[in-house]
Amino acid sequence: MILETANAAPDFELPDFTGKPVRLSDYRGKADVVLVFNRGFL
Repeated sequence: MILETANAAPDFELPDFTGKPVRLSDYRGKADVVLVFNRGFL
């Protein structure tokens, strides 16, 4: 999927570091969001 600049990201849900589900829409209009997809720990 390719997103253009200034378009809203699609909503999705992922677990936080404690396992609690967090939705992107929970932060829409409230805070900037930075996503980091870590490949894992060695």
